[in-house]
Amino acid sequence: MCGIAGFTRRSKGASKGVAERITEAISHRGPDQQGVFEGSEATLCAVRLKIIDLGGGDQPILSDDRDTAIVFNGEIYNHRAVRAELEGLGHRFHSNCDTETVLRAFLEWDTACFSRLRGMFAVALWTESQKRLVLVRDRMGIKPLYYYRNGEELYFGSELKAILEHPEVPRHLDLDALDTYLSVNYVPGSHTLIEGIKKVRPGELLEWRHGKLWLEPWYKPATGSRRDCSLESAKEELDWLLSDAVREHLISDVPLGVWASGGLDSSTILHYAARQTAGRLKTFSVSFAGQSCDESRYFREIARVYGTDHHEFDLNPAVELESAIEDFAYFSDEPSADAGALPVWYLSRMCRQHVTVALSGEGADELFGGYLTYQADRLLRPFRRLAPVGLRRLMRCALDRYMPVSDDKISLEYKLKRWLEGSLLDPDEAHFFWNGTFSPEQLAQIRPGTNGSGLRRLVDELGMAPRGVLERYLRVDQSYYLADDILYKTDRMSMAHSLEVRPPFLDHRIVEFAASLPERLKIRGGTQKLVLRELMRGKLPETVLKRKKTGFDIPTHDWFRGPLRALLRDTVTPHAIAASGIFDGHAIEALIRDHMERRINVGYHLWGLLTLFLWMKRWKVEAPAWAEAAPETNARVFATR
Repeated sequence: MCGIAGFTRRSKGASKGVAERITEAISHRGPDQQGVFEGSEATLCAVRLKIIDLGGGDQPILSDDRDTAIVFNGEIYNHRAVRAELEGLGHRFHSNCDTETVLRAFLEWDTACFSRLRGMFAVALWTESQKRLVLVRDRMGIKPLYYYRNGEELYFGSELKAILEHPEVPRHLDLDALDTYLSVNYVPGSHTLIEGIKKVRPGELLEWRHGKLWLEPWYKPATGSRRDCSLESAKEELDWLLSDAVREHLISDVPLGVWASGGLDSSTILHYAARQTAGRLKTFSVSFAGQSCDESRYFREIARVYGTDHHEFDLNPAVELESAIEDFAYFSDEPSADAGALPVWYLSRMCRQHVTVALSGEGADELFGGYLTYQADRLLRPFRRLAPVGLRRLMRCALDRYMPVSDDKISLEYKLKRWLEGSLLDPDEAHFFWNGTFSPEQLAQIRPGTNGSGLRRLVDELGMAPRGVLERYLRVDQSYYLADDILYKTDRMSMAHSLEVRPPFLDHRIVEFAASLPERLKIRGGTQKLVLRELMRGKLPETVLKRKKTGFDIPTHDWFRGPLRALLRDTVTPHAIAASGIFDGHAIEALIRDHMERRINVGYHLWGLLTLFLWMKRWKVEAPAWAEAAPETNARVFATR
């Protein structure tokens, strides 16, 4: 596991100082070794966290003729099989690391080599004789890769901060991306919150030659389902796939553990890991003593069942929260409006004290239909036909008036109000809204001039294909929510502590298997992730199989009225709002005041604003000069704190 970065130099000479700053900026991703390669028109930078071949594999690695150089971030789980094939073709290796395997595979098969690789990766390859730079990101976007084009020049990196080290890169907010962020908690697709900086998308390849740029997909998700597939045959195939994927993900030359929430997904990974591990596995969890989001009874039970060496961290208001949240402004690159980033931060910090690699259960919900939103999607269309929009508005108002605000995590009150509010939107917009925060109406209030268009613009841009309801939203969540929120959050929080996290569910063979299944094997009635749940019946405790989906989160509603109140007030200030030039201070103050006085619960909304303002301050990001200023902020409305 590593971090990579670099830049072309077609119009400028080498800049050792820039390369050193870039390397230092991402050194947390690879504290064990750093290296720089200088070609005639490109510089490649690498930082390495040693996982495989601890004595060899320092980066960058060059071909025997020194014509091609590689920097690599990730793990190739089948690299030994690919290496054996290459050796049969005459290649002679100088190390045992997977980076050299990728380099030699590229020399043998060019860009066709990537389809032979199983794993998570972001790669940069420079070929001197062709003046050619190739950037590639893995199929599911587990590892990040950003780029910025400046005329004929190209800058790239595993994190935005590597690109921001270039003085030529402006730091202006992308206002369209901002509206999407405020609507859905993250920035999906190729965009980022900074104008001009983009993501290489999952399964995408970028090529630069002589100042020209090409982007194309090297991997396209499989389509079409096996309608005649039975539950028993699907269970049998999934059992083999999970067993083999976990076996490959366990390969490591450093200590390894498993993240255990006590839910179906992480417990499944633990089950298959325990079957293939001789000694006691180490497991790691975060608890919230006394809170509705606490899962300790479940993960303690699963740790006892498998006899693991279990470690847990209790995240409570007595913990120093403010310093950790402020650190997000640096390590997150972009603000993480997903409040689940905070427990992942503490989980990663604790985990790194014992191991260097951890297996996790990410991806199963997006593959097999685990989110409550999929049930909401299925119910929405018939409900819209039965209940006219006027009746839906009356029902929503009645809930606000008669159903008291609850601080419980994903309470019945929260679900009903959110669902009815979503029912007033287009079904595609509603799908994103249910996992998001600001409604179009709220967005128009805090961002004057936007008309609350964040959700609509997102749906129009994605061009969602008219498949079946479940298949439609599984595909979009795999492509965007998973890559741009869940995996993004996990990568940043874990790599901030130099910890590698591996998600076996995202082995592309499992992804393609799940895509081939008919909907009836994913959701049946009120049962979600049916094939996975039935596979694990008799293997996992019934308490795990029967528990409802809760997700990884913090008690945001309650904490913003308590331990996070001061940080919020000291960050989202009248001055900061006015200086941004893009927000309405009166509307934001009304939102905060109504939350503090328990008229509404908008803890998730406030988390998104808090992390956004911390990030803008830390990275000195400003609205573009052409942006219209928001109405003048009246500082007196903030007088009472």
